[in-house]
Amino acid sequence: MTGYAAVRKGNADPADFKDEDFFSVEYAPELKGHVVFTSPSAEVFREDSELSPLHVSDSVTVMPWGVDNMMPYRLMELVDDDETVATCMNFNAEVAFASGLCYRPKSDVRIPAAVRSEIEDFSEGNNLNTVWLGQCADMKMFDFCVTLICLDDRGKICRIMRRHAAYCRFGVQSAVGQIPYVVYAQWRENVTEKDCSVIPMLDPDNMLEDLRRKVKENPKRRIYAVVSRVPKVSSTYYPIPAYGSLFRSDWYDIKKLIGKAKKAKLRNSAPIKYHIEVSNGYWKKACDSAGITDPEKRKEHVAALKKQMIDFLSGAENSGKVLFSSTLVTPDGREIPEVKVTKISSDEKEGGDYTTDIQEAVNMICFAMRVHSNLVGSVPGKSQSNNSGSDKRELYTIAQALQKPYHEIMLEVHRLVCRFNGWNKYVSPSVDIIQLTTLDSHQDSRKVSV
Repeated sequence: MTGYAAVRKGNADPADFKDEDFFSVEYAPELKGHVVFTSPSAEVFREDSELSPLHVSDSVTVMPWGVDNMMPYRLMELVDDDETVATCMNFNAEVAFASGLCYRPKSDVRIPAAVRSEIEDFSEGNNLNTVWLGQCADMKMFDFCVTLICLDDRGKICRIMRRHAAYCRFGVQSAVGQIPYVVYAQWRENVTEKDCSVIPMLDPDNMLEDLRRKVKENPKRRIYAVVSRVPKVSSTYYPIPAYGSLFRSDWYDIKKLIGKAKKAKLRNSAPIKYHIEVSNGYWKKACDSAGITDPEKRKEHVAALKKQMIDFLSGAENSGKVLFSSTLVTPDGREIPEVKVTKISSDEKEGGDYTTDIQEAVNMICFAMRVHSNLVGSVPGKSQSNNSGSDKRELYTIAQALQKPYHEIMLEVHRLVCRFNGWNKYVSPSVDIIQLTTLDSHQDSRKVSV
């Protein structure tokens, strides 16, 4: 039962709504159609204003990730809510993983037995491929990843671990632009100093010398953070990935609307007549102003507000009325309405039922994610268009070749391990790309060293 129908019967189910995400399609019998409620996806990037440091304690201060420090979680929700975006994101991480990470022996050097034993113990004591795949996933999602290195009693790096980037926050940089530490915590909750881990961060411009200096100054310190970050033109702390433009534009919302419209038509054969776009903070402020704190009652209150809006739009006697709502104004004079009502054309599409629209939306999403739609099998619609096998092999090869800069950035921490431990004369971290072959080569694929 949808929220609107539940309110009419007086038994609204809290499960009908996700917390702070009220994207739904409600049926309005008086309109003989549906009303769709959405929240604009571009609101996830409300970091355009000046950010103020977040004080965890007197000694720990971080820069928030977004205005409310919740940007990575909202970004992950947007990715997970769309099958095309989620598939493209997973594909990009898998392509970046290639054939996996290995510490490859140099062919012209004989490795002493003691050094070989150290390298083998390190490789077996650390799940390098899991760390590498985690690096790839964070790099593709957020354009940076955080890796921890741990030192043993001998002063050598013995462990390497990945820290999920979504739970990492950077300390406030110094006057010379250096970030002193990374704070790891569950930021969805109220974080105190005892709830977080404060890890000294190595200088990304000179990690080796910085590590040597820090170890000499504090021999008891065992753990350090290495941040591998894609250089951007305007990011001091948290880079905004290129695919973020997908949410700033309308294509993500358009694709989501098409799915809701088709679902509504399959249920009742009734078209969507109104689109009500509601700011994410509108419902929260409405519940707060009413003094409602119980989660279930807040969702019931939201359902009641939706019913009021639908009732306002229903009936001929309301055709001359105006719906009033508050409007935010940015410093540059741009208005951001908290409630925007748009009438949807009643013209019904024959046959295709949004086929062309969904193809266009999927292609725009794949373009923003830098994934050819044929590579992930995302070619929707009734008339299937496809590429030849040769074209797909070339597309996959191009996709792998484009991972070169990301590989170089993510391998920096592994080069640091080899250099600091004195292994750089004997081994070097390497990632082989997978090159698909033709049938006449009698093998499906081969590894190519780069």
